[in-house]
Amino acid sequence: MIAIWVAMIAVYAAAEPGVFLTKGTFQTIFGSQQALVFLTMALLCTVCVGEFVDLSVPAVFGFSATILPVLVVEHGWGVWPAAFVAVLGAIVVGVVNGLLVVVVGVNTIVVTLGMGTLLGGIALWLSHLNTVSGLPTGFGKIALYSVGGLPISFYYGAALVAGFAYLLACTPLGRHIRFVGANREVSRLSGIRVDRIRFGSFVASGALCGVGAVISVAALGGYNPTTSDTLLLPVFASVFLGTAIVLPGRFNPIGTFIGIYFLATGILGLQLLGLEAWVSSVFYGGVLVAAVTISTLLRRRGP
Repeated sequence: MIAIWVAMIAVYAAAEPGVFLTKGTFQTIFGSQQALVFLTMALLCTVCVGEFVDLSVPAVFGFSATILPVLVVEHGWGVWPAAFVAVLGAIVVGVVNGLLVVVVGVNTIVVTLGMGTLLGGIALWLSHLNTVSGLPTGFGKIALYSVGGLPISFYYGAALVAGFAYLLACTPLGRHIRFVGANREVSRLSGIRVDRIRFGSFVASGALCGVGAVISVAALGGYNPTTSDTLLLPVFASVFLGTAIVLPGRFNPIGTFIGIYFLATGILGLQLLGLEAWVSSVFYGGVLVAAVTISTLLRRRGP
């Protein structure tokens, strides 16, 4: 995949040398995907423990991202108390998801699909179907402050990915997460608290959605909840594409991180070549199918 990424850049550079191969293009690619980084890491929290279809992640993000500007702009809250409530709201959703799936035993698809739809409706109600903007200008510095030509939010995402990768590879908790994802019953017989880890994965997922939402809203200065629906396909495409990178056949944060920017490069390059906005849906959909196919084949082949 790395080789394909390099080849893709070379093709775009040859096709549009004065447009694609510029500093601004790469700043756009690496400086605009922070929401997707937090969302994919949130999805990985549940995927790694075997809950493969958490469809509520973009909606939890959108719900939290709507709460913040609504409280500040329409109700006069301070920006930091509002940010705290926004993150807390996402964590509460994670707790509810965990209780329904782990404790009650409701199917994950049913819970997360219903929760996503519910939260999407609440976000639209809170925002009155409009973009809510008008946050203090200074608040944007927590996401937009430039470091080495890239917004500091890029480094937040990189630090999150590095920390998550370390957790999975080098800590007892990370090994237990992997064991639970591989075989719950064997893990339970080995003394691992399977349900506690599964429940914690939903809570952690909600927390990451909330933090990512606050950072994204700070960068944008507001939020339109209708954009949340467009995030579902990129999130799943990036996570499954990551299984073909670094650790073939296994979900992993670093592979997902690379997959995000692989996809961003491909879409931006095609758009610079003159293709319309529909190309993003085609590209994400095609990559998702290809990534799932590759992952399935690698899993069948085994180590």
